[in-house]
Amino acid sequence: MRIRVVTLNVWNTQGDARRISLINQELRALQPDIISLQEVVQSENIRMLDEILEGLDIGSIHQVDLQRFLPPFADQYGGTAIASKWPMRPLEALDLRLAEAPDVPWATLAAAVDVPNEGEMLFIAATTAWRPSAEAARERQVQAIVDLDLRHRRALPTIIAGDFNADPDSSSMRFLTGRQSLGGRSVLYHDAWEIAGEGVGFTWTSDNPNAKAGIDQIIRQSEYHRRFDYVLVGSWDGHPKAHALVHSAQVAFDKPRDGIWLSDHFGVVAEIDVGL
Repeated sequence: MRIRVVTLNVWNTQGDARRISLINQELRALQPDIISLQEVVQSENIRMLDEILEGLDIGSIHQVDLQRFLPPFADQYGGTAIASKWPMRPLEALDLRLAEAPDVPWATLAAAVDVPNEGEMLFIAATTAWRPSAEAARERQVQAIVDLDLRHRRALPTIIAGDFNADPDSSSMRFLTGRQSLGGRSVLYHDAWEIAGEGVGFTWTSDNPNAKAGIDQIIRQSEYHRRFDYVLVGSWDGHPKAHALVHSAQVAFDKPRDGIWLSDHFGVVAEIDVGL
């Protein structure tokens, strides 16, 4: 079964208010089957997820649907959401706040998606600590994400998509892609971009005016280009009777519409053939 996965950090409510409608237009054009969204503000007063998915005929789950309380900063910086054109069941919202990363209101969200003619597939919408110096926290967080997969894994390969705030050479991403161990353990997920993407695939870059303000404030370098956003697929080791063949991976939301840049991140769209 060929599925199209999209991930995008939508940058909460910052920037031009028209961005949300334009993100909706871009999603309508992409026609994804499953979407991972980060920094989505969903509260009594702001229904950002509803606006993003308006008219798409697609179901959704937000972390607030599973959490018993709203983490600090969530009303400002939002949370994580999954949207699917197929039926899905929410499984868990993993709170990843740590002592060295207390200001992370975004949970990592797991859902079982009913892929037509194939069965249930575990889909994880993930994000990790945002501070450039917080790689130690990200190491612990990605291990927790792997444990989340192990708790809910199905026969079909798990797909993990989101903003990891870490480039491919970081220890957290090297761990996920099987290049190094952490805590005496090792795993392997295939990076869709590495398999089928063209070029470097930067998703948080000073070429994006929305990102440049944050880069100027946090990084304080005039040129900064990183690939922080990923679609990862489970490997043979975890799913010996199934396959997830990556056919394509492209950067999305990387051009302005009507002169407006859609987010401070670019997104990723990947086409994957999954089956048993």
